[in-house]
Amino acid sequence: MVFVDEEEIKGWAIGFRKPSDIKPFVLYSHSLKNKILSKTLLNMNLKNVILQNIIIFITVFITFNIDFIQCQTRIKPGQNSLSERVQQLTEMAMKKPVFKFNGAKFKEFVKTPPRNYSIIVMFTAMAPQRKCQICQHAHEEFVIVANSFRYSQFYSNKLFFATVDFDEGSDVFQMMRLNTAPVFIHFPAKGKPKSADTMDIQRVGFSAEAIAKWISERTDIQIRVFRPPNYSGTVAVIMLLLSIGGFLYLRRNNLDFIYNKTIWSLGAMVS
Repeated sequence: MVFVDEEEIKGWAIGFRKPSDIKPFVLYSHSLKNKILSKTLLNMNLKNVILQNIIIFITVFITFNIDFIQCQTRIKPGQNSLSERVQQLTEMAMKKPVFKFNGAKFKEFVKTPPRNYSIIVMFTAMAPQRKCQICQHAHEEFVIVANSFRYSQFYSNKLFFATVDFDEGSDVFQMMRLNTAPVFIHFPAKGKPKSADTMDIQRVGFSAEAIAKWISERTDIQIRVFRPPNYSGTVAVIMLLLSIGGFLYLRRNNLDFIYNKTIWSLGAMVS
């Protein structure tokens, strides 16, 4: 297409200028302008299309992430949030350091994500008909560790202790594929328990000190074991002294046997 000025057309009409007098560079200039304008419009359209696609992509990405987060944080009817579960566990620990879990509580506090705390669970069978002779002793050692942590300077709501008895949570034993007791398992705050999260009691035993050391290896929480004082020896000595005192009181009118060498010899041999 050639662009010709109106004045040039008038010039042709009155004979001042002929079409052949139009310089070639004028035609070339108009053609170049048209090409530049077309290219500019094309670039603007291309930029607009790219910008629109970017806006659509960002909108879809943000919408997807919002929906994903909502799905992850959606709470089922009757299910407590993480903060509520931590508060419940903390209040329970203040009353009793070791919880008793059945199947429902195990799923709520141990298996339900998310979880920002570790929990040590002892799987046991302390009913008399189960005839687990070491379960009671292992439970006593487990309680010592829980009490030691409860009253230590490192106490926090990042670690809790619980037991699951077979007669109250047989479904949990089936879920965990356990057929023996006692078993100690650490459930970490993130992820599933690994092989090292099951305590090897065959190798290290189940004393309170061994349990505390294993917990330290799995959670980096140091627990210094405080055993309750054993008063059985003190009570036995007191009872012996009371018996001797009572005997001497009854024989207060005849204490000649105190000077009997045979009695002292027998006493020395017994001691």
